[in-house]
Amino acid sequence: MDDLAALKLQIEWGADEALEEAPLDRLRAAGNIHPPPLSANVAADQTGGGLSSLGAAPESAVARQTPAERALQSAATASTLVDLRAAIAAFDGCVLRDTASHLVFAEGDAAASLLIIGEPPGAAEDRSGAPFAGPAGAYLDRMLASIGLQRGSLLLSHLIPWRPPGDRPPSAGELTICLPFLLRLIAITGPRRLLLLGPLSARSLLPPTASRRRQRGAWIDSVGGVPALPTFSPAELMRSPKDRRAAWADLRLLRRTLDSD
Repeated sequence: MDDLAALKLQIEWGADEALEEAPLDRLRAAGNIHPPPLSANVAADQTGGGLSSLGAAPESAVARQTPAERALQSAATASTLVDLRAAIAAFDGCVLRDTASHLVFAEGDAAASLLIIGEPPGAAEDRSGAPFAGPAGAYLDRMLASIGLQRGSLLLSHLIPWRPPGDRPPSAGELTICLPFLLRLIAITGPRRLLLLGPLSARSLLPPTASRRRQRGAWIDSVGGVPALPTFSPAELMRSPKDRRAAWADLRLLRRTLDSD
């Protein structure tokens, strides 16, 4: 079958577009890169009443960055907290940004030796743009006051900078995209200790072999080798009074460690 007959047959079958030889992953970030040119397209050359196939050899697809790769690159450019906040605000690779009302960035003393990392922001944080707001934030203030600490002398951050819709847990993909910004925050501020509030914070920053329930009450090396103490989040303790005795033991350990440091 010659080229013209093959083209007519495809038209009769309803083909109305040319397809690429290799599948295109449309879930990868498109950025500003134009799609690669179609390969092996049949070009009609009516010279002399015939049809010749002038299809060019396929070109290599241009490498494209995933949202997580873009986040890693964006975070790496920040050398100060001001730079980091601006980088997060400008980042458009996470769908949580589109549904959140405000970016929730770290607050407190950037030179503090203790960084407190909580679960994803909730409704109160989303409305105010401040970390640990609302009833859970007030409960955290009481927890800290019980061992002589105040939030103004510490650095506080949430695991991710945007509230998931309806307070659902963030997906694995959303965590992968957002974590480079938190890790850059740790690198810029250089805390000596981390206090991880809630199971998601512990799972995200501790080695996979570390179980919060099994190893709670002890310091564990987190990402980057910074010692971290996993404990209960304020929201957990508000819902479950039975866990408050264990949380109090964790807080006393935190106080003793800070004093020894």
